[in-house]
Amino acid sequence: MALMGVQLVVSLLAASIMQRMAPHCSFARWLLCNGSLFRFKHPSEGELCALAGKQMPKPSRRDRRQNGGGEPKPLTVPKDIDLHLQATPVNVLDALVLRFFLEYQWLIDFVVYAMGVYLFTEGYYCAVDASKEVNIGAIWCVLTIFFCLRTLYTLMSHYFRSEEGGERSVCLAFGFLSLLVAMLVLVVREDYLEFGLEPGFANLFNNLEGFAKQQGYEWSVPVTKLTVKLGLAVICAFIGALLAFPGLRLAQTHLDAVQMNADRPIIQVLLHASFLSPVLVLMLWVKPIARDFLANAPMGKTTITLIPSSTFSSVRLWVVVALCVLRLALTRYHLQAYLNLSQKWVEQIKREAGRIAAIDIQRKVTRVFCYLTVVTLQYLAPILLILFSTLALKSLGDFSWGLVPEVPGVTPVEAAIPTEAPPLTALGEDEDGDSMEDDVQAAVAQLSEAMAALRAVLTPIFFRGVFAFLAWWVAACQLISSLFGIYFHQYLMQN
Repeated sequence: MALMGVQLVVSLLAASIMQRMAPHCSFARWLLCNGSLFRFKHPSEGELCALAGKQMPKPSRRDRRQNGGGEPKPLTVPKDIDLHLQATPVNVLDALVLRFFLEYQWLIDFVVYAMGVYLFTEGYYCAVDASKEVNIGAIWCVLTIFFCLRTLYTLMSHYFRSEEGGERSVCLAFGFLSLLVAMLVLVVREDYLEFGLEPGFANLFNNLEGFAKQQGYEWSVPVTKLTVKLGLAVICAFIGALLAFPGLRLAQTHLDAVQMNADRPIIQVLLHASFLSPVLVLMLWVKPIARDFLANAPMGKTTITLIPSSTFSSVRLWVVVALCVLRLALTRYHLQAYLNLSQKWVEQIKREAGRIAAIDIQRKVTRVFCYLTVVTLQYLAPILLILFSTLALKSLGDFSWGLVPEVPGVTPVEAAIPTEAPPLTALGEDEDGDSMEDDVQAAVAQLSEAMAALRAVLTPIFFRGVFAFLAWWVAACQLISSLFGIYFHQYLMQN
């Protein structure tokens, strides 16, 4: 197995460029600061007093005594003043003070370079027969999935540290709901949901037993099918809790984006298609609806084949990637709809009676902008999870992008070939270079042996089940939470 190959060189080069170019050229900064997003500035106290028709009050001794000898009484203005917020483009200096901006910038930049490495790897595999090499692009995809989950966990931990406790209850409720749904999904037979989990785990356990016997150990895996499914259900509950607030936020930004583009029917159609795209992702793995129906579509008394069963897996990959690209293309509309919440809130308080503190107006307008990167991560992270799970499914599951009939195959279990240690040489000037070269070759041989043993245990059958189920489950969690968010914002908030 060639370990020190072209892929590793390109991977190291991409990591070096990402580290050096991040302070100077960042796609994450460009996404927020390219001039297409507009934030709203909070009004000053002088502007609020001018709109209220009075001058700035000066603190008196009586006010100071009433407030304990400290700060003066806060300025209040009528709620129905003619307040219009000033819109300004988001610039780099504004973005640097946003919450979780560093986490956002690092994740998005890593995703861009991971996609570049993956595209190079796919082109390399098309041009060269590299079946014995380690797929570096797939490793970048797995790392991206891990970093997206870690970022969502960081955001959820922020909600758990909230003093109010309402956010914590929402995450726990969605976690328990996801646990129940996952337990129902995992008992469905493969004839209806064709993830391939059961064949994948059976193959994994057989390979582990074979590897243990090859190493001279009499050992069997003490894991039952019920234990595996319970463990998967717990992981699914954790992912469901992570995707609770991203789904609720998606519902709010979707409704606001549709309302914001009321005079643009094409954009509205794309927004609705993007919002309902998880439904199509779910249907793609329901065998009677997707594979069986398209392979034997009823047409009167006869049946026609719309998509051959042998090419259905490739079509499914293309459809999921296209849906993810559609949702990524509509990012700006959702982010601008979120930023417009400031003006929407101002218009709402104008219809109310009474007075409001000026500091409350300033705090509310500023808070919307401060959480821009949080909302961006909540919108992008689920899409990236589905996208890179699909890319990893293609590479590690031994699928093809070509829409031609594929020959299903399983990577054979390769026995690890032991390598002999290099002979010891005497220390000397002429032999130092040869000794170092022999050490490097021995290290590469050991790494190659370890990777060969790993590939013998983790076969494409296992990866097909894991990443197909991960992509499907992320889409299911986001659909459940976003539909609940639609119900909450449309009905509960109005009543």
